[in-house]
Amino acid sequence: MGKRFSWTALAGLATLSLASAHYAAASPASLPAESLDFRPWGDDRPAGALCRGIYVMPDYRLAEPSPGRVASESDSARYGEDGETILLGEVVLRRDTAQLETPKVRVPGSRERAFAEGPLALRDQNLLVRGDTAELSLVSDAARIDNAHYVVHDRHLRGDAVQLERLEDGRYRLTSASFTTCDPGDNLWRLVGGDVVLDRESGFGTARHARLEVGPVPVFYWPWVRFPIDDRRHTGFLWPAVGLSSDALDYAQPFYWNIAPDQDATLTPRWITDRGLLLGGEYRYLLPSDAGQIEGAFLESDDGGSSDNPNDVARRFEGEDRWYVDYRHAGTLNPRSRYQLRYGAASDGRYFDDFGSDFAEQNTAAMPRLAQIDYRGDVWRLDARAQGFQRLDDPLADRDKPFYRLPSLSATARWNQGGLYQQWGSNYSYFWRDVDENRVPLRESAVGSRLHLSPAVGWRFDESWGHLEPRLEWQATAYELDYGDRDTDRDTSLTREVPVASLDGGLVFERELALGGRGYRQTLEPRANYAYVPARDQSDFPDFDTSERAFSWGQLWSPYRFSGSDRVGDLNRLSLGVDSRLLEDARGRQRLAVGLGQAYYFEDRSIDMAGDPDVIPDRDRDFPGWYRATRNRSPLVARADWQVTDRWRTRWQWLYDDNLEQTERTSLDLQYRSPAGHALNLGYRWELQGFDPSVEPGDDEFRDFNREEFDLSLAWKANRRVDLIGRFLYDNTNDRSLEQLAGVQWNDCCYGLQLVWREWIDDNDTARVEDDFTDRGIFLRFVFKGLGGVGREADSYFEEAIPGYRSTAF
Repeated sequence: MGKRFSWTALAGLATLSLASAHYAAASPASLPAESLDFRPWGDDRPAGALCRGIYVMPDYRLAEPSPGRVASESDSARYGEDGETILLGEVVLRRDTAQLETPKVRVPGSRERAFAEGPLALRDQNLLVRGDTAELSLVSDAARIDNAHYVVHDRHLRGDAVQLERLEDGRYRLTSASFTTCDPGDNLWRLVGGDVVLDRESGFGTARHARLEVGPVPVFYWPWVRFPIDDRRHTGFLWPAVGLSSDALDYAQPFYWNIAPDQDATLTPRWITDRGLLLGGEYRYLLPSDAGQIEGAFLESDDGGSSDNPNDVARRFEGEDRWYVDYRHAGTLNPRSRYQLRYGAASDGRYFDDFGSDFAEQNTAAMPRLAQIDYRGDVWRLDARAQGFQRLDDPLADRDKPFYRLPSLSATARWNQGGLYQQWGSNYSYFWRDVDENRVPLRESAVGSRLHLSPAVGWRFDESWGHLEPRLEWQATAYELDYGDRDTDRDTSLTREVPVASLDGGLVFERELALGGRGYRQTLEPRANYAYVPARDQSDFPDFDTSERAFSWGQLWSPYRFSGSDRVGDLNRLSLGVDSRLLEDARGRQRLAVGLGQAYYFEDRSIDMAGDPDVIPDRDRDFPGWYRATRNRSPLVARADWQVTDRWRTRWQWLYDDNLEQTERTSLDLQYRSPAGHALNLGYRWELQGFDPSVEPGDDEFRDFNREEFDLSLAWKANRRVDLIGRFLYDNTNDRSLEQLAGVQWNDCCYGLQLVWREWIDDNDTARVEDDFTDRGIFLRFVFKGLGGVGREADSYFEEAIPGYRSTAF
């Protein structure tokens, strides 16, 4: 399941009190690097290596003896009374995988124990222990070493102890011990414990009266601590996550429960001083053909935050219980069939705005709900589902609540006979939502079933020099509607049949071209597409899952003006365009692609979301709607994608209305990517008010102004250890910054630090600029490698906000 946690405290975590903490005797001073099998990097240093070198265990000096036997080698030997043997000089003893190197060994006549005088070295499977004196069993694995210094090679771990014992059961007990993953000579942090037990078989250790020292300063104290010494998962408390603002303290203390190899859970009590105690949890399981998890949190009677203003958005749910739950399960029934289950719910639309999520990244716009099973055959694909979601907006009007599909059954197929093909598409869905039908417009109060069939036939001629594809699709739709208690004379049984015809063709011309001393292949690719869809009356039809599509390059070649099946837009249009690409001959890689296109309409488009073929929007009352319906040509669409070098790339798109002589939408992006990990993004966006017809007034995404934004973001690896990140998103229309962030990540051999400042605009789930407010925060995270980290991780957000950024793994 892959979840790895580091040091865990079973007795809680408390700030160390120097007056009351119990201190054991100090561990001995550390040895120099050359005495600890440490090999500094030379010319073979790997790229990105943060440590000065690695620990390398040398080969055994003696061949492995027979199991249970002891092999020895020394410069001289003498015998004492009662059969005692004394080995002198360069003495080497080996039993199984354990090897002792020392100048003197005394073995009593019983031959059960050996006493060594140092300086000595004991080695055993990636483990080195040096000390002054030692007592070893010759019949078991038991040993005791005084003033010990130890190294675990493959974990880059070293430490010191007043006494180290290897017990007969294979565990190690250390008295007055220290532990660190820092390079020799560097004690930036150490864990110091009075009594430490390491169990390499189970993969964890325990320590009593343990303290964490950063440099010479003790910063944490545990009466008892349990920690992993390998990558296996272990039950215990995790490092806390702490947030602090001017008004409140946010402290979360997770507890990880390693239930079984295929199951685990994390329980997280979280105390927010101005809201109360939020109890969260996550349970995960992994079965041979199935996997799933359930997570959630609950806060009883929200205290409402620290604002004195009773109308503040933070106090909107004061005194109410706040919660969320999210269950996910997926599996396979056979190689062709899969299924999914998902159920998400939250107490209100602002839960994640106020509390965020302690576990997986949440979609803060909606909580999905799904039960699905599908089949993927060579010809047929079948899908059965019940689906819906809770929209996380607050306030949320009844008309904005989403429809559920209870159920939705789909069947699609395709048959090919050379270039000729036939397709079958079908879907039956029952749409329902929980609203008061008297509080929504009449058309939106309907629930009911929809059957949609879309068979098609076409022929595809495709060669390297061009293509031609005529296609005819028949879209047939039938509804059975229920308006509940609403009085209406609308027909509840509706049908619609619409043919969708298209003809698409293009040519490809090529020539060899030399530019800048390099050979290229240049293409010229003219393309034409004709689409015809007649108008059908859909004024009584509901709107279950449909929205009008904004115009784009892709829409030049598509006969569908709407997403979903509730509307089929009328269309009589010819699209013309041309592409040109510049290809490198050596690798066939595209260096430059430019395109220009425009659509020409032979008839007005009378079908909009109202669906009435006889009504065109009034020019004076709805000019954008009237203009979209009556314009005789689309905006001119131009685009360019230029891979300037292996590191620099730019993309440009421009939609220009040559009739009104105005830009409808444009975007320009410049990107830099370096193998060293640098990323730079420069972006510009312009969009005319009302350009996207799918976003209606009142929607959260709606803006009643032309949108003009500048976006600058970067991630820069200053060196192997330092990452710098930043972003500035500016709303030029309203003269305000939408987001600012700046951060630094320091990644050293044995520790890491991430510090980020962020300020952003929260739109408060409304479409009005005056309702927006500014929020800000400082994110600080420490990671002690081998111990874990303190603070909330922000990497996933930064990777989304800064394209090309990949956090250096701690």
